Amino acid sequence: MSAGWNWYVIIFTVANILACFWLIRYTSTFKAEQKEKGETTGHVWDGDLQEYSNPLPRWWLWLFYITIVFALVYMAFYPGLGNYKGMFGWSQKGQYEDEIAAADKQFAPIFASYAEKGIPELAKDAQAMESGQRLFLNYCATCHGSAAQGAKGFPNLSDKNWIWGGSPEAIKISILDGRNGVMPNMGINSEDAEKLTAYVLSLSGRGSDNSLVEAGKTLYTEKGCIGCHGPDGNGNVATGFPNLTDDGWIYGNSPGVIKETIMNGRNGVMPAHRDFLGEEKSHLLAAYVYSLSN
Repeated sequence: MSAGWNWYVIIFTVANILACFWLIRYTSTFKAEQKEKGETTGHVWDGDLQEYSNPLPRWWLWLFYITIVFALVYMAFYPGLGNYKGMFGWSQKGQYEDEIAAADKQFAPIFASYAEKGIPELAKDAQAMESGQRLFLNYCATCHGSAAQGAKGFPNLSDKNWIWGGSPEAIKISILDGRNGVMPNMGINSEDAEKLTAYVLSLSGRGSDNSLVEAGKTLYTEKGCIGCHGPDGNGNVATGFPNLTDDGWIYGNSPGVIKETIMNGRNGVMPAHRDFLGEEKSHLLAAYVYSLSN
């Protein structure tokens, strides 16, 4: 954090601790206007419930002082005062990295043995797939769901519709290096977008107004859709252009959603996991994903 925020945190924290100490001292000191010990304060509830003027038990009072001492000692050894790292030099990041290093040392031989097998062969290993499933649930389920059936904007990994290809090698590359899917907005008005939507729907066998379909077919060529999705709408897995003739729609297949995609475009990102998971874990994860649709 910046120097300004650093001092803000330090001053605010120390001031709060000192304020707690002062409050305890102030409230535990007898004042002239207070009643003597054992006398009532004059407050009465429910007719006969009275409040006595008795101090806190000493042991209870000392517990408050102990918590203040504990706070000071804790912040001397651990982070808590701005940028001060503490005498132990502990950090969440450091502890996380130590745990990861220990886990890698323990399980590295297992992942290494899995990496020696080809992905189709590894996908048939029940024990390996249990490990692969745990990796998937930890690192992939947030986007693709625990059953890998995806959600709006996130592909279904359990079917045969693969934008970038469903071969073992393609899946592994997707995991290691990530993917960037960009559908530019077509720069057309709403009326033309409806025509193009009608044609796109017809490519997957969904009926639409024939006049709109014919007009949309002309726009499909004129607006350059043919360059990405192909003359028949079959797409291209080598470059990640979706097939428009199947039922695999990431963002939804309703006319309204398709029209929105045409007019506004889409930007999809699959993050790279090479630096995070490494080659061997990605190999096992690719085998698990491959097993879902094979």
